[in-house]
Amino acid sequence: MIRRFLDGLYLLSGYLAGCFLLAIFLLMLALSGGRPLNINVTSGDDLTAWCMASMAFLGLAHTFKAGEMIRVGLLTDRLPPRTRWFFELFALVMAALFIGYFAWHAVDLVITSRRLNDMSTGVLVVPLWIPQLGFTAGLIILFIAIVDELVNVALGNKPRYEREPPKTAEEVVERAVSSGV
Repeated sequence: MIRRFLDGLYLLSGYLAGCFLLAIFLLMLALSGGRPLNINVTSGDDLTAWCMASMAFLGLAHTFKAGEMIRVGLLTDRLPPRTRWFFELFALVMAALFIGYFAWHAVDLVITSRRLNDMSTGVLVVPLWIPQLGFTAGLIILFIAIVDELVNVALGNKPRYEREPPKTAEEVVERAVSSGV
């Protein structure tokens, strides 16, 4: 049950990142298409920047769990299984510490912005804690995903983000095309 919830959380995070990507596209289209028509999108640049931050951070957990993050497989793939397990565990512990630290301070930033009633300084005045929620949520969900993997690897299981190496040249090409390389 918890596995389905966590996988759903990571998928939802990916879909939200996709929604922000669509919002960026629509905003950029309105900004570019509006210029020749003398239509001004108020604070379009600010809205686009906030959407970009939310998109990037909300997409991290889904990308991590899908095995699409950049890894140093050239080194770890050649290690004996026990040594490789220690390297994976060490990397996940360090990632959990770093992302946990950043997530903690992102939450503190949102709370402080809310408490101080900090507002944006553009034409469209928005409480800053609202756009800060996107990257804060992304960091929290990434932290959950890393701790989830850390527990999985600590229990001696193979990392879920790790894929089997491709067996044929066609599979290499197919993976490259599907990952957008």
